[in-house]
Amino acid sequence: MARPYLGNPKYTIEVLQKYGFVFQKRFGQNFLIDTHVLERIIEASEITKDDFVLEIGPGIGTMTQYLAEAAREVTAVEIDDALIPILKDTLKEWDNVTVLHGDILKTDIRKIADEKNQGRPIKVVANLPYYITTPIIMGLFESHVPVDSITVMVQKEVADRMQTGPGSKDYGALSLAVQYYAEPKIVANVPPNCFMPRPKVGSAVIRLTRHQNPPVTTLDEKLMFRLIRASFNQRRKTLSNSLKNSQELPYSKEEVEAAITECGLPLNIRGEALTLEQFARLSDTFSKLNK
Repeated sequence: MARPYLGNPKYTIEVLQKYGFVFQKRFGQNFLIDTHVLERIIEASEITKDDFVLEIGPGIGTMTQYLAEAAREVTAVEIDDALIPILKDTLKEWDNVTVLHGDILKTDIRKIADEKNQGRPIKVVANLPYYITTPIIMGLFESHVPVDSITVMVQKEVADRMQTGPGSKDYGALSLAVQYYAEPKIVANVPPNCFMPRPKVGSAVIRLTRHQNPPVTTLDEKLMFRLIRASFNQRRKTLSNSLKNSQELPYSKEEVEAAITECGLPLNIRGEALTLEQFARLSDTFSKLNK
């Protein structure tokens, strides 16, 4: 590698000093400084020269350089003004990278996919700020942007939550939502010393491979997710109590209990015991009530 790759901590420090860069706590900035982890992310995301990649939060361009080598084209969206001139410098050797200055939650990703990839499914890769992981991932899924896979570095605990099943303490609304849209697989655990500055918690790289079709069908997807959220809002309560106390749901105690019974579930069951399939069935039972 003749070019000065940022996976080398020495070069990262030089770049930060050159620009007098100060880490912003509000953006949750932790830059990767481990070439093995960077290579593992590229390998796990299965990027080829045919792929268009959207990178969220490129930082100083460490992973962007690796993505640019592997992909046909990369668009990186960065929110921090101070990083834009640094990215111009660190990515100047690559002509297949576009840096957009903006907030990913307000970015029209579908438009980018249409312009850069003729509307074909894109691959998303990111080292995500932990405080905003869930809104970004759910935003990508719920907006039905054409996405093939999302390979992201997240807090270890969040990766565990995405992958786990019923009955575990980590199981919740995020587990069900992710598993409805994609197949999650943790591909690497990453200790704090692989970052600058070092975070207080461990991280993991997780790959979410988008389902062609969801593993369950339901008459009303939005209602199913309202039921899921209500079930976990007060997770120590029974499913019946959680649903009838929810502000989001219009059902009476009698309707809630009738629907739970019709699905063959005991009235004292908790939401955390239900599979995605059972939530879909429960949602359809409520949908028929509305008719």
